[in-house]
Amino acid sequence: MKKLNEFIWETHGIHAGTEQDHVKHGIDKLEDIVDKAIEAGHPSITFIIHSPRLTKFRYIAELDTNVKFIRGNQSYLNYPKRIANLREKYDGQINIKYGVELEWMGEDLGLQWSRSKIFQAEDADYVIGSVHFSPEGLPYDGSKEEAQELLKLRGSLEAYWDGYFNEMIQMIEGFGDMIQIIGHLDLPKLNVDIPDAILNFETSDHPLANKLRTLLEIIADRNLSLDVNMAGKFKGVGVYPILPILKRAHELQIPVCVGTDTHHVRYYGVNFKESLEYINEAGYQNYVSYSKLIPETRTIFDDHDLKVKFTVLNKGIELLNSRLDNEERRIIPDFSFGGSFSEFVDIYKNATSMGGYNALRVRKFDKSITVTDKAPESSNKKVNGLFSEHLDKPGVISSLFNTLASEEINVETARLKSNGDGTAVAFLSLGSSNGNIQNAIDFINGTDAGLFTNLTFKENAILPNYNREGVYLLELDGVELKIALSGKMIVTKHNNAPGVLLILLSALASKQINIIDLRLGSLNDVGYSAIAVDGDSNVINSLLSKLGNQYYEATLVEFHSM
Repeated sequence: MKKLNEFIWETHGIHAGTEQDHVKHGIDKLEDIVDKAIEAGHPSITFIIHSPRLTKFRYIAELDTNVKFIRGNQSYLNYPKRIANLREKYDGQINIKYGVELEWMGEDLGLQWSRSKIFQAEDADYVIGSVHFSPEGLPYDGSKEEAQELLKLRGSLEAYWDGYFNEMIQMIEGFGDMIQIIGHLDLPKLNVDIPDAILNFETSDHPLANKLRTLLEIIADRNLSLDVNMAGKFKGVGVYPILPILKRAHELQIPVCVGTDTHHVRYYGVNFKESLEYINEAGYQNYVSYSKLIPETRTIFDDHDLKVKFTVLNKGIELLNSRLDNEERRIIPDFSFGGSFSEFVDIYKNATSMGGYNALRVRKFDKSITVTDKAPESSNKKVNGLFSEHLDKPGVISSLFNTLASEEINVETARLKSNGDGTAVAFLSLGSSNGNIQNAIDFINGTDAGLFTNLTFKENAILPNYNREGVYLLELDGVELKIALSGKMIVTKHNNAPGVLLILLSALASKQINIIDLRLGSLNDVGYSAIAVDGDSNVINSLLSKLGNQYYEATLVEFHSM
């Protein structure tokens, strides 16, 4: 078998940074753990924090304090800001993710409470839905005494587990729209035995076995991921969930996340490789992590080329999902693979082949993204176009488009390249010069001479190849663009007419947003653009919301996957 990775992109990662809670729970300093991860050479670290609970849901240790409090409320409210500060402090050294473990506390007030906590979790990368407490107020993962009390109340071991599975189903029905992952599916085994009906659920006709099968099918139908959690291993009861459950999840094509769910810095990184061995035993060769609620596929193997291919796939999924609303993002996309990506056809069921075309396509609803890790070759296509040499600063490209639009000249395609020294070059192919191109050049030279050092119109010119190494967006909804992906990209669909794109470019220039690269395309009356930009994301999103009905779609895509 191929060598497995020594590192995992955790989801149910390390609980830390709750600091001054009345009950000590994940109180190690965030910085200490980040430093340990960097020292280990890890590309990423994942923190997770519990959402605060209603005070009636408390463990014995909390009740013994005799303090009326909501555990971790202040820490929870401050967590997003602290993570943002960490990301700034360690920028360029490590990828820092954070998630929320959302507590299920029943319907009515518990449900509303949990929804309110999600709104307080700014910029969380994912949300895990977990059941820790029974409606009777007793925890499943508390003391043996609490478990025995609940067992007595419910009357039998099967009834104990049946109640837990019912609460899992209620949780999914209650806030399945807010979560991405189902936490530790067989948590009760920590304190009570697992009934035979669960151990043999695949063949058993017991109602409890059927309840578990139903639960897994609901998880699959909701496009949720399953938490493969090593905390049970630490506690001597085995990984959550047991292997038969995980094998059925694989058959149902339920994605899995992996994590150690540790609460102390000394346990950070323990069982990383073992978690991959465990999911591989169930049939998995990859797993998912999350950035900004968008799933990223990770290979379990220590294979550089495969990791690169998954990075390309993740960027394609991230770009596509950024164009969709939250509910649509949950739907698993369709895939097509070609060239060096053809091995993915065997990994993803129902995927189709693209033959020798070295790219992958991600499709969902009426939208598609085609990406590759190979720089496109020059087409040697001859067009009429305008060559520009200019200062690399906000407003320059807007000025160019503005002048052309004033002469009713439409830009069909664009190529931009920064020289890295404060200057840049561009080539704009023009639909028709209509005899006014020289007027446009004269106007620019007369009004913006300080910005442009050279403007030359050429007929039958070959499209320049400004391509560099990187991941390329080849097509947007089948329309060719061929642009290298940058950290921030704007993609648009708009009315294909002179001056329409100028609305966006002028808006960006007004807020000092610089354009790094630009590609245009069209299909009948619809124009497409992909624009690499540099500037404040909040400002950009505000501009995009005000472009008007000539823009059918205008989306800022920020790439977080690696």
